[in-house]
Amino acid sequence: MDIKAKVEEVVNKVKSDKSFAEKFKKEPVKAVEEVLGVDLPDDVINNVVNGVKAKIGIGSLKDGIGSLLGKK
Repeated sequence: MDIKAKVEEVVNKVKSDKSFAEKFKKEPVKAVEEVLGVDLPDDVINNVVNGVKAKIGIGSLKDGIGSLLGKK
């Protein structure tokens, strides 16, 4: 499976569909499985989720704010 292609597919869906973007923020694993249309092993799904978060900036912003506040 081409993880990079799947990440791009989900990123495009997040950017073009506001309701899907909200679902991804709340339940990223379910959202990714919905787009891919298959149930994949957790490690594969987590790689896709992490790749999408990195591309759209989720996580890094939260981590940055947490470090400013002294939280991890």
